Amino acid sequence: MSGERARVRALLDTYGRTYADEAGIRLKDTPQPLYQLLVLSCLLSARIQANIAVAASRALSDAGLRTARRMKDATWQQRVDALGEGGYRRYDERTATQLGDGAELLLDSYGGDLRRIRDAADGDTDRLRKLLREVPGLGPTGVDIFLREAQAVWPELKPHLDAKALQGAERVGLPTAPDALLKAAGKETEPAVLAAALVRAALDKKGAEEIRKAK
Repeated sequence: MSGERARVRALLDTYGRTYADEAGIRLKDTPQPLYQLLVLSCLLSARIQANIAVAASRALSDAGLRTARRMKDATWQQRVDALGEGGYRRYDERTATQLGDGAELLLDSYGGDLRRIRDAADGDTDRLRKLLREVPGLGPTGVDIFLREAQAVWPELKPHLDAKALQGAERVGLPTAPDALLKAAGKETEPAVLAAALVRAALDKKGAEEIRKAK
């Protein structure tokens, strides 16, 4: 157990930051940051480097596109330009369309407030997944990203440790059974931060190898 605790400490020291935090999103259970997290999840789910997706999220925010209403009211070219400003060029045109369509769906069905999706799911995570999948551009990977991060403000999701997070746990030499992993991390470790750190480790083979050596 002492070796596991050392690896957890090394993991959190190296990667202990959520993607929302990195993107400058002050996550709260309110419409704007939840929408920003949804957009970030869409961006991160594409086959593109995470740092580019984060930069694109920041660029959209800097352009004022922080709510579903602002996103819908922006022109397609304004969305493309903001994505390009963040370096998100490979998927910029398709993503600009998806963001506009997704904003329209959220406004029409939920008044632009993701808390209404949470209410509609009524504590059923499978139902929540299904509702989130209706958002254009948010596939299974994007849904997992959203749930990993949203558990910081939606406690009923805790602990959300998906396949990618558990892959990171295996890579750094930690248990892959969620209960054992949480025990190794300790009650003081926020599951959202743990999940993000494990995903970062899964994506960084060299860094994960160094953490694995921690004693």
